[in-house]
Amino acid sequence: MTLDWLSEPGAAWLAAALLLGLAELAVPGVFLVFLALAAAATAAISYAIAPLPLAAQLVCFALWSAVAVVVGRRWYRDYPVAGGDSHLNDRAARLVGEVTRLERAIVDGRGRVAVGDGSWPARGPDLPAGARVRIVAVRDGVVSVEAV
Repeated sequence: MTLDWLSEPGAAWLAAALLLGLAELAVPGVFLVFLALAAAATAAISYAIAPLPLAAQLVCFALWSAVAVVVGRRWYRDYPVAGGDSHLNDRAARLVGEVTRLERAIVDGRGRVAVGDGSWPARGPDLPAGARVRIVAVRDGVVSVEAV
């Protein structure tokens, strides 16, 4: 069995496709996979049209990269990946529904609640310090609470 195909330019493109695919698995960013597809397409064309000059191979790779990125962007726009936690980076939104205690009494609609190791300004019905409350909304850095 001969390994003549390894000396072809297509073999380098196949190796590039494999390395780009592995890099996408190691550092997922949903971008290198498109370049891996373009490298694989360039490899197929390099094997089909031999000998293909290096400049033509690079142009082919650039064109297939552009096509793969455009198709990929459209795919992800039409079929978005659902996230598991829509409030992952929204600390204020994560507070809604949490039951906590008043750090400072609510007087005339204003007070302060203890949240974790910090505290937030609060609005709600007049309640004494230490009362248990549920956070129902957060707006402009102020939590709205109701008595539990």
